[in-house]
Amino acid sequence: MPITPTKKIWMDGEFVDWENATTHVLSHTLHYGMGAFEGVRAYKTPTGPAIFRLREHMERLARSCKVLMIDLPYTVDELCAAALETVRVNELSEGCYMRPLVYLGYGEMGIYHRNSKVQTVIAAWPWGAYLGDHGLENGVRMMISSWTRHAATSMPTASKTVGGYVNSSLAKDEALRAGYDEAIMLGQDGRISECTGENLFIVRDGLLITPPPSEAGALRGITQASVVTIARDLGYDVSFEVLRRDDLYLADEAFLTGTAAEVVPLHSVDDRIVGSGTPGPITKNVQSTYFSAVRGELPQYESWLSRA
Repeated sequence: MPITPTKKIWMDGEFVDWENATTHVLSHTLHYGMGAFEGVRAYKTPTGPAIFRLREHMERLARSCKVLMIDLPYTVDELCAAALETVRVNELSEGCYMRPLVYLGYGEMGIYHRNSKVQTVIAAWPWGAYLGDHGLENGVRMMISSWTRHAATSMPTASKTVGGYVNSSLAKDEALRAGYDEAIMLGQDGRISECTGENLFIVRDGLLITPPPSEAGALRGITQASVVTIARDLGYDVSFEVLRRDDLYLADEAFLTGTAAEVVPLHSVDDRIVGSGTPGPITKNVQSTYFSAVRGELPQYESWLSRA
């Protein structure tokens, strides 16, 4: 997914030209991975661009920093205001993807991070479907990765930590090299955790099931929570239950959720067709409602939108 440059990036309280948004090669985070980030989307709506669940994303960023003992120099309100202004300054009326990042800059070298300068950036650019338009419409081919999700005793899985995504990158690379679209990662106990950057749902006998983040070691997804609300509003029952890989093989339907990926059906897992091999009726209903919500077409979800 190539990046399309825009005009400005918000850096430490100021807007700088895209090409000047640089950092030193000896910055702490570049060497040790200590930092936190978010992925956020803004969508085109009938009354202008709106950022989806902006406050929840910035609150999670703040929680990640707390877990990592990084002193975030901005309040959630300040970060939300900066994100909205970033969309306006870059005239992203058609929507965009946003990357807030808190990282440790230049000044000291060594594992200990508390003396390094904390720096904060928010970038935004146009970005299409993360797993492709074909995947959104027809489903994606998945594989169970040989790389397992971090144990909570070795990496803070509740934090969206920069270095933690080496794990996901290895799993994603493995899947693409093997001819699949995305990877599913198991926890240390062999049960389903999450994908490389998304949460998972299955549909079984009309019931939507997703692994509980606290037990599965998955990041607590903002899109996941949104889909739970939407599904229940549509009249479906939703349950948080641990899942094995054969639960995916035998599901009637399955889909993944994430800010970048949005809501994407699963075509197959480990070459086993999920259901009929086409997006099921519940998946399509949830997916279409989600896209209507983020595009400002459903008044009941207006509180999820921050207008730029």
